[in-house]
Amino acid sequence: MIGVALFDLAPQALQLGGHAVGDLLVLAAVGAGFCAYMLFERSAQALAEGRGGHLGPASLTAHSLLDGLGIGLAFQVAPAVGAVVAAAVLAHDMADGVNTVTLSLSGGGGTMRARGWLFADAAAPLVGIALTRFVAIPPTPLGLALAVFAGFFLYIGASALAPASHRAAPELRTSLATAIGMAAIWLAVRLAGG
Repeated sequence: MIGVALFDLAPQALQLGGHAVGDLLVLAAVGAGFCAYMLFERSAQALAEGRGGHLGPASLTAHSLLDGLGIGLAFQVAPAVGAVVAAAVLAHDMADGVNTVTLSLSGGGGTMRARGWLFADAAAPLVGIALTRFVAIPPTPLGLALAVFAGFFLYIGASALAPASHRAAPELRTSLATAIGMAAIWLAVRLAGG
């Protein structure tokens, strides 16, 4: 996720929007995306604490809808960019599905409700992608949107994925795996012509 943000989304955002609004504003949009996702996630967690119900699974489903929007917008930039973003989203959406079921079951819902939320979470990226088919975004706003999504990806990678890998096995091999993953994303972006 961090590699996609740094090596694909941010450079594309700078290329699309930097000439019109300046690189500083594009990078500010990355920071705004990071902060907005952090606030969204923490607000959803605070609202869900001590409450059963639908809030936790709903927040993950909204997250998946944003993932779909990110994929669709990335495909508007170029098919190669869309493919890289789609691969990154799919890599972490498996965990989102598991978390959706876990939150639904821990909130007091039965297996039918958990299945319903799992279906909604799985369908949400497709809905997000479909929504972008009805809107053609000009290059400058598209660049800013990609910058915001780069901020989302940086937050997810920095707050959840990297710390989880460290807690699971804080060894040289997890650091090496992270470096290999970043290099693989860089290489994929270069080979795709990004």
